[in-house]
Amino acid sequence: MKTYSIATIPGDGIGKEVVPAGQAVMQALAAAATGFRFEFENFDWGGDHYRRHGVMMPADGLDALRSKDAILFGSAGDPDIPDHITLWGLRLKICQGFDQYANVRPTRILPGIDAPLKRCRPEDLNWVIVRENSEGEYSGVGGRVHQGHPIEAATDVTMMTRVGVERIMRFAFRLAQSRPRKLLTVITKSNAQRHAMVMWDEIAAQVAREFPEVKWDKEIVDAATARMVNRPATLDTIVATNLHADILSDLAAALAGSLGIAPTGNIDPARRFPSMFEPIHGSAFDIMGKGLANPVGTFWSVVMLLEHLGEAAAAQRLMTAIEAVTANPALHTGDLGGRATTQQVTEAVCAHLGASAR
Repeated sequence: MKTYSIATIPGDGIGKEVVPAGQAVMQALAAAATGFRFEFENFDWGGDHYRRHGVMMPADGLDALRSKDAILFGSAGDPDIPDHITLWGLRLKICQGFDQYANVRPTRILPGIDAPLKRCRPEDLNWVIVRENSEGEYSGVGGRVHQGHPIEAATDVTMMTRVGVERIMRFAFRLAQSRPRKLLTVITKSNAQRHAMVMWDEIAAQVAREFPEVKWDKEIVDAATARMVNRPATLDTIVATNLHADILSDLAAALAGSLGIAPTGNIDPARRFPSMFEPIHGSAFDIMGKGLANPVGTFWSVVMLLEHLGEAAAAQRLMTAIEAVTANPALHTGDLGGRATTQQVTEAVCAHLGASAR
C-alpha cells in the first residue's frame, strides 16, 4: 500500500480548525479507499511560534518539509503581528523557497449555494485562475531609506523575468488546453505599466503560437473585474500576475458564494519540491475557536492535493462528497447564510465518504 507523507501547517486563527478538519477527511477517505494511506506530521509554525521564538518558522524549516509528498496549509495572519511579518515569514517563505511558481485557484458555483450574481447559471461561472506565484509585485525587491525623516522613501519593485513569465504562460496555456473550452484570458495592465507588463503581453503572444488549439484574448485588469460580474460565461482559464490574480481570485470566490469555499494549490510543476495546498480565506480571528469556520475550502484544497498526487479517483470521490454536503442548506456555515458548524460539515463529508465506500 502506498503511503503519502503529508505536512500539516495549521498556522493562525481558523487555520487551526480547518486543517484538522481536512486531515480528518483525508483519513476518512483513506479508510474508505484501497491502495493508499496518509502519514501526517504537524508543524506548529505561525503567530504563536513567533511569540516564542521571534520567527514564524525555524530557519531550517524548509529542510523539514523537503521530503514530504505535499503540504496542507491553513492560514497566516495574527492581529498582534504585522501582516508583512506573518506572510513573508511563513507562507511566502515556503512558496518562494520551494519555487511553487504556479498558484492555481479553481472557482465554480457548488450545488446548493446561492451565489450573488443574478442571471448567472452554474455553468456560466466555472473558472480556473492561474496566478504567477514567485515574482511580480510580490518579488520582495525594494527597500526603505531615511526612515523617520521628511525625506523618507520606500520602494516595492515589480520584478518580472522572461523565464518566470514564459513558464507561467506555458502552464496556463497547457491548463486551458486540457479543459473542454480551450479558452484562456491573459490579464494585463500594459496600458499604464509600460515595461514589465508590456513584456508580459509580448511573451503571452509568443507562447500562444505553441498552442494553436487554444483560443485566447487579453483583458486589462480593471476591465476584467467588470467582465467577471457582467459576462462570466465569456471566461474560463485566466492567467494573471501575482497581485492581479490575488485580487481577482477573491472577487471570483465571492461571486461563487464565499471565500470560505475556495481552494488553492501552490504548485511546483517540475515536482522538485512538495507543493502546498490551502484555502484562500484568511485567519479570521473574529470567529476563531467558535467552531464556525467553513472547512469546504480546505476540503476542496485536499481534492487538488489528491489530483497532484495522481489519485484522481479519490479526488473525485471527495469532490462528490463535498457537493453532496453543500447541496444541503442545513449544512451551510455562517458565511453561506446557514448555522452549521465546522464539526457538522466535517462529519457529514466523512459520513458520505464512508457510505459511498459501502
